[in-house]
Amino acid sequence: MSQVTSSTTQSASAAQAGRRLPNNDAAVCVGVAGGGYGETEWEARESQRQRELHEARARAAQMEKTMKWWSDCTANWREKWSKVRNERNKAREESKQLNIKLDVAMKEAHSLKREKNDLELQITQLKKEMENVHSLMMKHAGQFHRADTNEDAEANGRDANCSPDISSDGLKNVNSEDGLVTKLPNDVKDLDIEEFALKGAMPKHLSELDEAAAAEEKRLIQQLSKDDFDEDYLLQKISMLQLRLDEAQKTLQAERDEKHELHKSIEKLALELQDVRGRQEELRSAKQEAVRELLTLQEQHRAEMRIVNNSLQEEIAARENLERRLSELRTELEHLQAENASEWGKRERLESEKLALERDNKKLRAELRDYQERSDRKCRPMQANDVELRALQQELSERNKEISEVKMSHAKLKKLLAETNTELGHAVRRAEQYEAELTAYMRCQDLKNTSVQFS
Repeated sequence: MSQVTSSTTQSASAAQAGRRLPNNDAAVCVGVAGGGYGETEWEARESQRQRELHEARARAAQMEKTMKWWSDCTANWREKWSKVRNERNKAREESKQLNIKLDVAMKEAHSLKREKNDLELQITQLKKEMENVHSLMMKHAGQFHRADTNEDAEANGRDANCSPDISSDGLKNVNSEDGLVTKLPNDVKDLDIEEFALKGAMPKHLSELDEAAAAEEKRLIQQLSKDDFDEDYLLQKISMLQLRLDEAQKTLQAERDEKHELHKSIEKLALELQDVRGRQEELRSAKQEAVRELLTLQEQHRAEMRIVNNSLQEEIAARENLERRLSELRTELEHLQAENASEWGKRERLESEKLALERDNKKLRAELRDYQERSDRKCRPMQANDVELRALQQELSERNKEISEVKMSHAKLKKLLAETNTELGHAVRRAEQYEAELTAYMRCQDLKNTSVQFS
């Protein structure tokens, strides 16, 4: 009875194992089918990731080239701007110096013009003075001639007529002398007035030189009125006037020479002014050319800045797409990690079931050996025992088939788990590579932004 109960319990456990095995086989088949579909989808995604990665690398290389080109362009532009700025500063300094020289030359020209006008006025005044002196000399010469004729007439009258006419001659003489005396003060007054007018019209340095001569002339005129027009006095006065005339001619000649030198200096200043104006025109034309070049450079710089801004906007859009793709990859990686965790849980469950089946198999083998020993000992005592033995053997063979199928499914699951683990490792490495490339790309973007800010 104990043997029958043990055999019934073994058959029940075998039936339960048989009922569990088809479900496991279905799960294995579903897992294999799902694994094949997931593998194709994974390959498609992996190829798409590779293409996007190549595109990102190409864009990064292009961006590095553009950044290098832009840095070279900025360096060249800085050199050109520094040269243009230095030339502009030099031109400004030269124009300032030339303007200062021009102002000095204009001031000197105005001062020379004023001196020229003063000299012309002095020359006209000297000419008027010479004319006045000449007229005075002619007046004095006429008076001396009349005085000589009157003296000769009186001498002849005294010789012809004696005493009766003496009173009349004396009166005439007295009257003539009084007339001369009265005439002389009037002439002296006229001379004083003319000398005063001449002093007002003459320059200071000539008036100061002629004051002594005028005083001497007055003294001589007074002496002439007292000494009745002495010939020696007249000769002295004529010599004095001749000396004054020579001095005036010398001063006129000196002023003419000075005027000639001033004309030469004015001509030199005019030539220098023309040179300065020519240089100013050259500087003005150079300034206009520099301004035109500056405007063209500014337009080129603006066009390049627009191009760079467009490229930066495209790069920003590409960066956003890359970040979005990376976020998708991260979510997919998390999903794969969750699937891996579930696969690991399935693997652990399958291993536990395998251990349970191995334990059952060992028990069945031990029972089989017991049955064989018993059958060998009993040597088939009964036909019923033979039937039961055949049933047990058949059940044992079925159990062995089920165990072999379970082993095959376990091997397939183990292989699939290994493949998923390798794929997961590859995905992790790719994700790390993507993150490294993303950090490099971010560093490149930061360098680009800093270079744009510096430029």
